[in-house]
Amino acid sequence: MSAGRVGRTRRIPFAFVGVALLAPLVVPAASAQAASGSLTVTTLGRHGAKVATTVTVVAVPSDETYSVKSGKKLSLPAGKYLVMADISESTADGSGTDTVGAQVVTVSGAKSVTLDARKGKAVKVSLDTPADVTEPAMIGAQVCAADATMPSAVAVGGGNYAGSVYAIPNSSKLLQFGFMAQWSGNDSYIAVKNTTGVPAAPGGSFKRSQLATMRFSVHSGTQMANEHDVALQAAPKVDNCTTDMYANVNGGSAPYSATAHVTPGSWQPRDDIYASNGDDVSGGFPAVRTLKAGQSFTQSFGRAVWSPMHYLPTVWQKSVNFIPEALIGDPDVGTSGADPTKETVVLYKGSSTVKKQTLTNWATSDDAFVARINSAGTYRLTVDAHRYRPGITFPSGMLSSRVTLDWRFKADPAKSVVASVFMTRFLPAGLDSRNRAKANSVTSVTVSAGRGSQGPDVKFTKTTVKSLKVWASSDGGTTWKAVSVTRSGSSWKAAVHNPASGAVALRSQVSDSAGGTSTETVYRAYAIG
Repeated sequence: MSAGRVGRTRRIPFAFVGVALLAPLVVPAASAQAASGSLTVTTLGRHGAKVATTVTVVAVPSDETYSVKSGKKLSLPAGKYLVMADISESTADGSGTDTVGAQVVTVSGAKSVTLDARKGKAVKVSLDTPADVTEPAMIGAQVCAADATMPSAVAVGGGNYAGSVYAIPNSSKLLQFGFMAQWSGNDSYIAVKNTTGVPAAPGGSFKRSQLATMRFSVHSGTQMANEHDVALQAAPKVDNCTTDMYANVNGGSAPYSATAHVTPGSWQPRDDIYASNGDDVSGGFPAVRTLKAGQSFTQSFGRAVWSPMHYLPTVWQKSVNFIPEALIGDPDVGTSGADPTKETVVLYKGSSTVKKQTLTNWATSDDAFVARINSAGTYRLTVDAHRYRPGITFPSGMLSSRVTLDWRFKADPAKSVVASVFMTRFLPAGLDSRNRAKANSVTSVTVSAGRGSQGPDVKFTKTTVKSLKVWASSDGGTTWKAVSVTRSGSSWKAAVHNPASGAVALRSQVSDSAGGTSTETVYRAYAIG
């Protein structure tokens, strides 16, 4: 199994372990520069027969990386190298074995080395497993270049069931060894461990009482598709040979909940969303969580309301600029959890249209709205965004299908600033796992007004919220009713009276101290059921 550092998991119906198999620079054998020596690596299986595999060769200390087939001569400059390989073999029962190993070699003239899987020691793991865990642990194991800036980026590894994963011991401090073990029952139990060198007895013993807990709460209704795979990636604060190893925790149709018990440390939750045709259409990486033994955290995905996440208009280089990304996103995930949209953006000055443009951020992040302005004054920028993803059919009744923004602010082409406007977030309380409120009930919606960072080129206009108003609609935005709003710390509470059926749209308007106004509307913010 392999996993990219920022890519998507392969779709697997149940838990498995993925292993990072990356190198910062791979140089084909034929292109080695200033070669004054050669290296030939033979790889032997667990019964002593030659096994064809790909060997990774890493120069020390430059980390320049070469890839060569076992048994083939690799021309190299003289020097010290790490030779790493995963020797994977099939067995009669079809399960196979994986043996990871590495040697430190000095190349001067013609050099030949052998990686012998018969020297591999079983990676043994144990856990005081509950009765519902009936199969051996899945283990991912890899060797890494310890002195690399990012050891996990210069790594070779493989994965299999416990009893079929081996590591060839090597005490060199130029190597790291990392493994992830996962036991699966009603819950998942995931352990990671990193060592300098490959130990003579690789593995570890773990107790459930010493683990932390990550709970997943996956809601439905807000996403472009309803099939979700949730996973955890190891994210140690100092990169090592376990970094970005991941375990799939659960997969299937939302809504659902799942629980993983993990060794204490830092973990990256992730969610991959699949359309009915199998395409990976969305997902996200929320904040890394650092958990202590006995501590627990619940990571939500897909809670209503999805809304604008980050970018505000800016005045820069005598133009009003707007980046149409993250306009419909999961507030529990952040900008990486935003879906692609198609949006119409219009800039006005008074009754005159300065520029109108329709954009899409599907498959690109380069599209941006740029409208040159020639004089200071009050401008109005409107955005009408719809979910947009060619080639898939959206779920019936999808929530947060459309968002509009209407900003009014002062701009001067001679001053580079972030416009004095806000984005609001709506977080309804008491919805069920399908993001539904009870018919004819009252939903308390927390409303917050914020301004995300826009980068170093422009500064924020100093502005504060003077007033915040909220409206709700139960007929798709044809009519609107004002909602009672009360201040609650740094946010506001809006009491929304729900209809008997259908869905609720929400609208907010923020007036700020710099004379701007920000109106935001989310259609089908949450459902009634």
